[in-house]
Amino acid sequence: MSEAHPEQILCSIGIFAYNEAGNIIRLLDALDKQILSSVQIREIIVVSSASTDGTDELVQDYSRDHSKVRLIKQAKREGKSSAINIFLKEAREQHLVVISGDVIPEQHTIERMVSVFTDPAIGASGGRPVPVNDPKSLMGYSVHLLWRLHHRMALRSPKLGEMIAFRKLMDEIPADSAVDEASIEAIVRQKGLKLRYVGSAIIRNKGPENFRDFVKQRRRIQNGHLWLKAKHNYSVSSQDNGTLLSILVEEAIEYPRDIPRMIVVMAWEVYCRILGSIDFYWHKKNPFAWEIARSTKNLGK
Repeated sequence: MSEAHPEQILCSIGIFAYNEAGNIIRLLDALDKQILSSVQIREIIVVSSASTDGTDELVQDYSRDHSKVRLIKQAKREGKSSAINIFLKEAREQHLVVISGDVIPEQHTIERMVSVFTDPAIGASGGRPVPVNDPKSLMGYSVHLLWRLHHRMALRSPKLGEMIAFRKLMDEIPADSAVDEASIEAIVRQKGLKLRYVGSAIIRNKGPENFRDFVKQRRRIQNGHLWLKAKHNYSVSSQDNGTLLSILVEEAIEYPRDIPRMIVVMAWEVYCRILGSIDFYWHKKNPFAWEIARSTKNLGK
């Protein structure tokens, strides 16, 4: 392990994987090639939750030549929040980064997200997810639209997702949370610290390629946000209908030709939010160990 300069911010990175053999090495390579100056990655912990596709073997092989990387196997898949709690117990540093196993950060992303902690008022930061889906198809457009709206919203009121950095302010997060990033947001704010959205910290991800997976993902997120509000009295900014309407108007003004497609996607979103609300209020569901949306898993070469 390389020596840290006194002014550098040291961080531990947690990757959370369930059958991510198709992406895990690309993600580890992307972390290995990060361009850093004021930040140093001291360790990378991969928590693999009952993977059966060779993910564990790939990480173990990789760790033989990369001493910062280590694998922790979780025998049973109990949801991402449970896996994050394992990471919280194992992480050595006080600045943490949590990453889903199905995304790829660009080269400056860790530096830009972690360096914000030079400001003692900042408790957590998030980057900008940018999907790799083809925006020419309706489903690809829907994914790009939702993440563009996320970006517009986060510029007004920071909303973190896909990959976040935070101070180690807690020993655990609610293990039954289906919206782990929002749960971390809530704890940070409860501690009196601020969130920082770093729009230049790009994270490549992939959204659903079919309507079934779109509904599965958006329905679960709505359910999780309602659970967080009910159990911990915390609402993410995307639950504010006034803000949502305002950023939709911004989007329509910038891309007027896309208004018909935007209306279709917003109808889908309303449908998913209704289903998620029914799941929460009527069926009393809490999908913290959710069914995977398979079409989101291949980011390509």
